[in-house]
Amino acid sequence: MLTPTLKVGETAAYAIHIFVLCVVVSLHLQVCVAYKKGDEVSSMVTKSSFVSSLVPPSLHNIDSRKITKKSPMFSRSAVLLGRSAVVSRLHLRAFSHLPLSVPIKLPNGLEYEQPTGLFINNKFVPSLQHKTFEVINPSTEEEICHVYEGREDDVELAINHAQKAFDNGSWATIDPCKRGQALYKLAELIEKDKEVIASIESLDNGKAISSARGDVDLVINYFKSTAGYADKVDGRLIDTGDTHFSYTKRQPLGVCGQIIPWNFPLLMWAWKIAPALVTGNTVVLKTAESTPLSALYAAKYIPEAGIPPGVVNIVSGFGKIVGEAIATHPKVKKIAFTGSTATGIHIYQAAAKSLKKVTLELGGKSPNIVFADANIKTAVQNVITGIFFNSGEVCCAGSRVYVEEKFYDTFVDALKTAIESLKVGDPFDENTFQGAQTSQMQLDKILKYIEIGKQEGATLITGGSRVGDKGFFVQPTVFGNVRENMQVVKEEIFGPVVTISKFKTLDEVVSMANDSEYGLAAGIHTTNINNAIKLADRINAGTIWVNTYNDFHHQVPFGGFNASGLGREMGAEALTNYTQCKAVRVKLE
Repeated sequence: MLTPTLKVGETAAYAIHIFVLCVVVSLHLQVCVAYKKGDEVSSMVTKSSFVSSLVPPSLHNIDSRKITKKSPMFSRSAVLLGRSAVVSRLHLRAFSHLPLSVPIKLPNGLEYEQPTGLFINNKFVPSLQHKTFEVINPSTEEEICHVYEGREDDVELAINHAQKAFDNGSWATIDPCKRGQALYKLAELIEKDKEVIASIESLDNGKAISSARGDVDLVINYFKSTAGYADKVDGRLIDTGDTHFSYTKRQPLGVCGQIIPWNFPLLMWAWKIAPALVTGNTVVLKTAESTPLSALYAAKYIPEAGIPPGVVNIVSGFGKIVGEAIATHPKVKKIAFTGSTATGIHIYQAAAKSLKKVTLELGGKSPNIVFADANIKTAVQNVITGIFFNSGEVCCAGSRVYVEEKFYDTFVDALKTAIESLKVGDPFDENTFQGAQTSQMQLDKILKYIEIGKQEGATLITGGSRVGDKGFFVQPTVFGNVRENMQVVKEEIFGPVVTISKFKTLDEVVSMANDSEYGLAAGIHTTNINNAIKLADRINAGTIWVNTYNDFHHQVPFGGFNASGLGREMGAEALTNYTQCKAVRVKLE
């Protein structure tokens, strides 16, 4: 038998090659174990910078938005062993010395510098462990950039800075008018950069550019409106007789933890930080891992607006790590969360251990009711806006449509025609109504529910398929002839899928509308104002829209009943979530 002769250098190289292969196989086995246990795959990978340097760059950051339980385990093996074709991209995070900003050219030709760091103490900084993760364009499935990933130690740092900023009085005890001026200035800075910010939102989230511009308008108006409340957070004088002087005052809570979703990244950022700041609190906020870019970009205006260091802190990262650390930290006095009901319940339970105040804006399966006397053109448009706006990724989407029986066929025909004329595709096309779903995971969930609807016996009126083979696009989908106990009627799909049912009487439609665990919103379409008011009183939902839908205003509170959440956002009602009442009673001599 011939024995190969190797030189010293060759032997070393061969040994390193074998070692690298062992490391990759070991990582693969860890990932498989994590996957089977349901853990975050990313948390199992890259234990040290040395190991990171051995793994090819193409494997460092693979997008968790493209992994599903349905994908074969072999595809994960192929990815981890270096197959170049993307089968299932996991968020395999690595240590990296990433620059704190990177240049990005947007599809519409605009160019800007994207911050990549965590925003702590009015500075963009790398995460303490220098971990990063990839951000994906849902319209193309291509990488946009990498950003730094926060961990528990970054949350601790951010909370400490927030606590220091609260304790030193640089924000909480200043003239309230100055807080209002800072928020108004922030709104003006965002307004000057409106087109870039809207474009970032479309790039990162996949929503149509027209929708993104609308989001930014809401952000601007909400900051301006909230700024006006700064000197109006009042207590009251209580007449208790001439022996005492008694009064109350509203005081800020302290450090507020805030966790925002991926469907309206910048708008939810504004809904969370504006009421917290105007009442004198400080903030540690977690962006959604799928869509961190717009909040990081807008954060660069925080110092310029005159908001002191430590008042606003943003930690990009993952829910099981950053979200959990925020929700359970003893220095955090208030949690505000927008997302799924299941996650909201978990956060509520975690926050209860230290008796934090909690605001939850959760899921929905909202009814949208059309009477025979409704203006058909307006009603059709409102139903379309109610379910297909923002690609159906709206917590209050009108995903259950109820049409008066004698009007049903006429309405469905008109709705089908209108839906099939909608443009689905490139979010930067000005004619696009419905852009991409935000992730592969969400796309798969929607397609799964469409198949469930077919299997349950619902009639597919239109849609039902993926659009193209690149990008996370789904046809607007309508099911008719549904039963109220079907999964597609009962469960939140969070996508462009709607069911249509018939009703005969007002009492019947009230019963159908309220037959849900949720209670976020509802729509009523009729020219009979008496019926509209009666129905609005009887439907269990936090928001009722009459002859309109998804019609938000910064002065009108928003929030849900039942499993749709706790507390309210926007309007004067939002401020009560961020203050506590102190009573003072002085004995007079």
